[in-house]
Amino acid sequence: MRLTTSPLVSTLILTGVLAACFQRSPEEAQQAAATAPGAEAVVVPTAQAGRTLTEDFEAGSKGSYAAAEETLPSGKWLLDDALIGTSEQDHKHGQKALRLRGKGRAQLRFNLPGGAGRVRVFHASYGQDGAVRWQLYCSADRGRTWLPAGGEIKVEGAGLPATIVVNRPGPLRLEIRKLDGGNDRLNIDDFAVEPYQGGTPPAVAGSGAKLPSSAATQLPSPPTQAPQPPRPQDPKQDDPLSLGNPSGATSSPDKSPNNYLMLKPQYALSYSRDRGIPNWVVWHLSQAWMGSAPRQDDFRPDPALPRGWYQVTPRSYSGSGFDKGHNCPSADRTLTLDDNSSTFLMTNMIPQAPMNNQRTWNHLEDYARDLVQAGNEVYVLMGSYGRGGTGSNGPAQTLDQGRVTVPKRVWKVLVALPAGTNDLQRIAAGQARLIAIDTPNDNSVQPDWGSYRTSVDAIEAATGLDLLSLLPVEAQARLEAQVDRGPTR
Repeated sequence: MRLTTSPLVSTLILTGVLAACFQRSPEEAQQAAATAPGAEAVVVPTAQAGRTLTEDFEAGSKGSYAAAEETLPSGKWLLDDALIGTSEQDHKHGQKALRLRGKGRAQLRFNLPGGAGRVRVFHASYGQDGAVRWQLYCSADRGRTWLPAGGEIKVEGAGLPATIVVNRPGPLRLEIRKLDGGNDRLNIDDFAVEPYQGGTPPAVAGSGAKLPSSAATQLPSPPTQAPQPPRPQDPKQDDPLSLGNPSGATSSPDKSPNNYLMLKPQYALSYSRDRGIPNWVVWHLSQAWMGSAPRQDDFRPDPALPRGWYQVTPRSYSGSGFDKGHNCPSADRTLTLDDNSSTFLMTNMIPQAPMNNQRTWNHLEDYARDLVQAGNEVYVLMGSYGRGGTGSNGPAQTLDQGRVTVPKRVWKVLVALPAGTNDLQRIAAGQARLIAIDTPNDNSVQPDWGSYRTSVDAIEAATGLDLLSLLPVEAQARLEAQVDRGPTR
């Protein structure tokens, strides 16, 4: 601070500013100091009204859990028992993510003048840590008092998107609080706050917890507005196991380590610990999953695997002559960045011969999306079996010192039917087209996938799976014996 008044007056001014610091929040004190006569201007970051505030934490550098303020592109944050993580075990989009331990908190130290409508955030438990609980809080009095802006949120394993409805006018501040105080840590990334748009605050906020009765008196009541039309149904309500669990996989790592069920918001899979690849992956493809999210290419280990299991990484495939071959393709999940990123978990990969992956399989994946664009929905089942394939470096049985099996064959089943409801009944009634493909995992494979068509029965005989187990037995017998003869482009 540079003062140009007399020493006595300067002393009195400085004393007044210091006294105000003991009664005001840090930002208020900083602003008071900045407005003292002769003081240099101090810039306090403040969100712009009417715009979505976003923070991806990529510009952060706080590497310690000790409480301190961190200035980010969105503004100044207080990080208490929290840091900006850069570890491979941090579940993140990009190079960095917020990480909280104990009862850590991350608090906006600036006002949102436009208030908050919906808050969207990506959250996960760190590395192989267990379940963690957290909650969003809001303050309308510059951080003096805080109220919950939604119910408790629990997350375990791989990252998920979350949306909390705040629906409060500004000025408003927000705080992320880790609630459980345990040793398991929380990752937060891609934090976005939409501005308040008006309307009556919902009786139930966030994940379902009711706001306290005092909330209406402590936070300003927004003006009422005409009801908004309901949002389209969330595509993540689709059940990829609608046609059955092909291997009876369970989520017990001790009882079924080589048939371990993993349920993602975007797809489901059975994972084999000893093979280091999935046995099968199933998902539902419809227009609701189609968007403009770009390909993320963030190949990474899956933190949802049980503790102590070997973590396959992108390096496991390096120099092998095999592609990191998606089961659920990146282009099938483009509604949001989170959806697309989920397809790059290594539990969704197999070592796939480059010509198989880039030509034959790519053409089949494009065809499935063409069916959807033509007004259909498609249930997709994919897997692999056997041991030993041929990549660009020649034949191989395994990768990564035997930890990742190279499959001998790769298969896929498409169940396509016009978009609608009562899918099982319509499939059983013969209204769906079934396409079953079984290809060798080598570079000599033909680019035309149509030449590898087979029956579902044949794939089941080769793999021991029961692919359409929830259909009536009579319908299974009739449909699974068929070999598709329809168009291939």
